[in-house]
Amino acid sequence: MKLYVAADSHGEHLKIAIDDYLKTLGYELVTVSQGGDFVDETLAVVAELKKDQEALGLVIDAYGVGPFMVATKCKGIIAAVVSDERSAYMTRGHNNSRLLTIGAEIVGVGLAKNIVRGFVEGSYDGGRHQIRVDMLNKMC
Repeated sequence: MKLYVAADSHGEHLKIAIDDYLKTLGYELVTVSQGGDFVDETLAVVAELKKDQEALGLVIDAYGVGPFMVATKCKGIIAAVVSDERSAYMTRGHNNSRLLTIGAEIVGVGLAKNIVRGFVEGSYDGGRHQIRVDMLNKMC
């Protein structure tokens, strides 16, 4: 699985730790931008996700909320800002989220690794959840 990753200056140290960790698990990581504003970083990841429907995305900044707000303005992108492993896993299963945002000043390296692992290992359950996913995808 391919994961498009970006971070602003506040999230770069966490991005490096996550990159190294996920590479050891065999995931393909593509850094689309480095160190810019979270708006530009998020839009760069969104652009890649729109081209590659099978990929996932990750944007890291100080608190995770900014990239989340940017992503939710983009039609066809379902994003989640999380700070725990269970939410990361469940947002894939129930919401078919393809973009995860994390705050480097909210979670530490160990927790961030577990969050991202839960996100990439999760899979969409479909079924009764599809109604909500369709509603989300019609927005914007």
